[in-house]
Amino acid sequence: MTSLLAVGIEEYLASLSAERGLAANSVAAYRRDLADYLDYLGGNDPTAGRAVAYVAQLHAAALKPATIARKVAAMRGLHRFLVAEQLASEDPTVLLDSPRLGSALPKALTVDEVERLLASPVDETALGARDRALLEFMYATGVRVTEAVSLDLRALDLEDRTALVTGKGNRQRLVPVGRPAIDAIAAYLPHRMTLKGDRVDAGAVFLNARGARLTRQGVWGIVRKAAGRVGLDPAKVSPHVLRHSAATHMVEGGADLRTVQEMLGHANISTTQVYTRVSPQHLYEVYITSHPRSR
Repeated sequence: MTSLLAVGIEEYLASLSAERGLAANSVAAYRRDLADYLDYLGGNDPTAGRAVAYVAQLHAAALKPATIARKVAAMRGLHRFLVAEQLASEDPTVLLDSPRLGSALPKALTVDEVERLLASPVDETALGARDRALLEFMYATGVRVTEAVSLDLRALDLEDRTALVTGKGNRQRLVPVGRPAIDAIAAYLPHRMTLKGDRVDAGAVFLNARGARLTRQGVWGIVRKAAGRVGLDPAKVSPHVLRHSAATHMVEGGADLRTVQEMLGHANISTTQVYTRVSPQHLYEVYITSHPRSR
């Protein structure tokens, strides 16, 4: 049974990538989770009792609820796929409960903290110009770190101040880019040619010191170094925090959730609604000015 299940796992992972357009990082996480599940089974059939016992073991290992929930989701997805493809007759996870997750609020910087962060790259080197352009772009658009590093020159329109961003599932969206970010990018582009040197130009906007496309890890390093330079805790500032900050400040500035949803590339507006809980004062002000029975 182990070999059959292993084959089923490979087919399931292939479907996640080809049919659902799941990102490579997400598919890799599913692969690790399902490998752990397969190891636990140890050649035994995946029964309902063993599925429950496996989840109990995850809890006993004191894993975080989010980690357990992800592993359970991987198990469920696998067995639903196997039944749908007629590779199995029963789903042993049908009665499993996922751990309840708290609705964690995004960790947003204040506007002043963001201003300090954006102003931190002060040197006039090629890397300094790149860092300034990168930070300005990420805050202006609220893009994910993967979306920033995958941005190509052809997707930028400096005149119209827009960027065509490719998000999860290869879905594309056109986002506006503020004037400070456009100016920072325009100032960086001549330096980009210096970074590229005589290498073949792959078209990436943001390059590393070797002229290749900047990596996710590289962006994390840039953001954290910028935070440290202005007295912010580098451990609490990340590309994702910058994205949260952009969304939070848009909501506080009066943007409606549908607009923020489109800007951030959220497939479901329930993901965007978390930002309304970041600023209760903003909600109160909107209520006072808009509800006919608020006073």
